[in-house]
Amino acid sequence: MGLFAKAKRIAASDPRPNGEWSSPWGNWAHQHRGLVIGLTDDANDTAAAQHNPAISGKESMAKSTDEGFVKFTNVQKSYDGKVLVVKDLNMSIARGEFLTMLGPSGSGKTTCLMMVAGFETATSGSITLGGQPINHIPPHKRGIGMVFQNYALFPHMTVAENLAFPLQVRGMSKPQQKERVKAALDMVQMGEFGNRRPAQLSGGQQQRIALARALVFEPEVVLMDEPLGALDKQLREHMQFEIKHLHERLGVTVVYVTHDQTEALTMSDNVAVFNDGVVQQLAAPDHLYEKPENSFVAQFIGENNSLAGKITKAVGGNVEVTLADGSVVNAIAVNASQPGEDTLISIRPERVLTDVSLLPSEATHVEAEVVEFIYMGDIFRTRLNVAGDSNFVVKSRNTPGQERLQIGQKLTIGWHREDCRALDMPPS
Repeated sequence: MGLFAKAKRIAASDPRPNGEWSSPWGNWAHQHRGLVIGLTDDANDTAAAQHNPAISGKESMAKSTDEGFVKFTNVQKSYDGKVLVVKDLNMSIARGEFLTMLGPSGSGKTTCLMMVAGFETATSGSITLGGQPINHIPPHKRGIGMVFQNYALFPHMTVAENLAFPLQVRGMSKPQQKERVKAALDMVQMGEFGNRRPAQLSGGQQQRIALARALVFEPEVVLMDEPLGALDKQLREHMQFEIKHLHERLGVTVVYVTHDQTEALTMSDNVAVFNDGVVQQLAAPDHLYEKPENSFVAQFIGENNSLAGKITKAVGGNVEVTLADGSVVNAIAVNASQPGEDTLISIRPERVLTDVSLLPSEATHVEAEVVEFIYMGDIFRTRLNVAGDSNFVVKSRNTPGQERLQIGQKLTIGWHREDCRALDMPPS
């Protein structure tokens, strides 16, 4: 079923009269019943498929397993033949999944996206789409939609002409182009802007048009390369939810690249955290945040407290850790578990309590001194000195009765053992 057909089906069955997207979808559902679906049936794609069996269109894609719709197998990439920027990548993306590749600059995430798009070639290994190898298929034959950070809209064309362009190169008739363009503009709530030039639109409006153009020809996969990076904070947050809701409506597979942790946690079904060309952890946002598998992920995702110590005892899946000042804390052993091993214990700021009377007796208790107190509206952010580390942060909700700690104040803080993780000590 095509993307716009899915939208029509959802709109027709959506009982919400005033949902965020219900009006555009509802209007479209009644006005475009006769829309022709399936661009891979045009003469150009049919001829290409006959010439190259690897180009098989939607029928072969539908036969592939949903779990490995986009699949990297032993993929490596080097630009100079010496240094690998992507190292032995094995990863599967399910049909309809929203996967975000997250990592610092130079981590390999954008290179992976460009290899899927066809703008870069893998040095070794295989990339498949719908079960079919795409390593040697040119970008324009992959049927993939792309949204760039700079939008890449043609300035000399109107909005409608920008959207019609990918339909023209696929040989679609003028009447079909007109229907598809109207439907796509309605989809992103830009139906009245078809005759404007990109320069006459705001940044957020241009981003919506770029998204509509990526979807108008019904791609199986949409790739997004930091598409919100040029927007201001408020508009960026608004567009995060719009893209998330649009994905939920259409069910299209999305591969998204960003260095913004909040963006990744907000929008994604799963997040792959990259560093130095390697996926450090691939998991759902809540699992990634609450159960990091190594110290890099713990530090890179959200705000995190790390205290250095040495494991003095290991019992089952738990360890006892002695900190620099002699304090003893209990933690879950993750990738540090042997007595005598150096470790970083990880604890999220919002999991630390300043009122230890709320904790059971077996919970960890340590002494602290207030270094800084910052009022942030909905939360209080308090920086403490704990075990010689003056960058230990506690976040507490601004609720009635919540104590505002004073600089220099000494207190006992604590946390549940299950909220504390013993992780590897990174090389110095």
